[in-house]
Amino acid sequence: MTTRIEVTSEVAGTVWTVALAPGAQVAEGDEILVLESMKMEIPVPAPAPGVVAELLVAPGEAVAEGQGLA
Repeated sequence: MTTRIEVTSEVAGTVWTVALAPGAQVAEGDEILVLESMKMEIPVPAPAPGVVAELLVAPGEAVAEGQGLA
């Protein structure tokens, strides 16, 4: 059985960098991407170990609070 976990944004901001590509193995806490909000860089970690199935955003893209990221 495969469990799918959606990673969402906790803040409104802009995607600063994307650290991983789809298919990448991650451990809990690995940085998936970094958001920029109010001049602060906010790392977005993997909530659990697994594989990145897809990225829903790209660098430079504006995101809303609660929006799916990966």
